[in-house]
Amino acid sequence: MSTDQKGTRILARTFFNQLRASGYTPHQVIGIATELLELVTTDLKEGDKAVAAQSTQAPDAGAGFQQRA
Repeated sequence: MSTDQKGTRILARTFFNQLRASGYTPHQVIGIATELLELVTTDLKEGDKAVAAQSTQAPDAGAGFQQRA
């Protein structure tokens, strides 16, 4: 397992333990995890839209140049 994966696993376990220690039920933890996944999914979709929009712009349009009429 890579160091990055270990760090991610430790963070998740710590977050889970803090939630449970704070009195959250397993069902509430699932709700939080679901919401986190929805937020990440939305963020990824918005990133994909931004990349697609950049690829359809004129080459100079994103560089601060304006075309003259």
